[in-house]
Amino acid sequence: MKFSAILIASLVSTVSAFTVSTSTSVGIKSALHAEAEAESEPIDYSMKAVDSDLDYDAFDPLSGDRPALVRNNNDGVWVPQRARPRRNRKSAHMRSMVRENIVTPANFIYPLFIHEEDYNTPIASMPGCERHSLPNMLKEVGEAFDVGVKSFVLFPMVPEHLKTNLAAEAYNPDGIVHRAIRMIKEKYPESIVCTDVALDPYSNQGHDGVVEDGQILNDVTINQLCKQAVSQARAGADVVAPSDMMDGRVGAIRDALDSEGFTNVSILSYTAKYASAYYGPFRDALDSHPGFGDKKTYQQDPSNGREALIEAALDAAEGADMLMVKPGMPYLDIIRLLKDNTNLPVAAYHVSGEYAMIKAACEKGWLEEKDVVLETLTCFKRAGADIILTYYAKQAAQWLAEDGIY
Repeated sequence: MKFSAILIASLVSTVSAFTVSTSTSVGIKSALHAEAEAESEPIDYSMKAVDSDLDYDAFDPLSGDRPALVRNNNDGVWVPQRARPRRNRKSAHMRSMVRENIVTPANFIYPLFIHEEDYNTPIASMPGCERHSLPNMLKEVGEAFDVGVKSFVLFPMVPEHLKTNLAAEAYNPDGIVHRAIRMIKEKYPESIVCTDVALDPYSNQGHDGVVEDGQILNDVTINQLCKQAVSQARAGADVVAPSDMMDGRVGAIRDALDSEGFTNVSILSYTAKYASAYYGPFRDALDSHPGFGDKKTYQQDPSNGREALIEAALDAAEGADMLMVKPGMPYLDIIRLLKDNTNLPVAAYHVSGEYAMIKAACEKGWLEEKDVVLETLTCFKRAGADIILTYYAKQAAQWLAEDGIY
């Protein structure tokens, strides 16, 4: 009982004290406010109100030991912080002046699908992309040229009756790719025409190499790739791009080109081409899905990063002029890895699956297409890509022109 009485008395005392304190505080504030009104003088917000003992030179803006807010004459409060990164973001021109990475149409390679028909065919899984007839391909090249895109890579849809296991159509001098090269170089001689060096569009097996007993034959395939690359160079290709991922193919292609006098034809190697799930729409476009199994015995495992360094070292030693990472966005770390470990230009392929995802989200109204595309392309540059293969090349160049980027 005695303890209870003491506790009750203590609580009563505390409540009383709190009431008095609150009343006093309110009274003081009211009095100060009334006094200020009576004197008709503004409250002093100048720097004179700052504690003169505050050591600004010793203040570390990155530490947790921050002085309290103080007041000044501008907006009422001031944090004593000298480093303010927002100053470099305060206007569009300021942001442009300090921008670290800038995307321009000169960075783009524009992939074009071509077929033997005399009309264009939309690709359902890649809205906005088409298989072009050769005359329409030339028109598309011209439109891209007008907005600053000067580099192109050709991918053919080959009729079924021309597909064989040895893929001999790949080096037919009158094949669709060879005719397309000649058309572009005749009309736009200053263009850069790149060609895909791989057998899958021409294979009745749908694989990047010659097949025997369910196996992809590495060295036999390279023999065919060398024939393909040399034939493309003869047609006028500026760059050949082996995408097959056979071991040793870059060195063999380099030797084959040099022995035929094509020492100035460049090799853009698909150095780190992963066995990715993002290629589906591309295979729809060319009707080149594997006839059996998958491509995991020759394309890289998506789980592996350091393996790309092995491929890069081999390609560089074998004479590659540029190194590519494919796909792009899911492999920004690999782009940076190659950029930090080679002096060769690095390319990123913004692949069909990435393109299709953006298109689908934008068609639903979930994303703003222009903003997300330009951000994506900038991310490639920031990660270290010097070259970007993208189906958005022409459209992105138009957007950049509208924004006055180039």
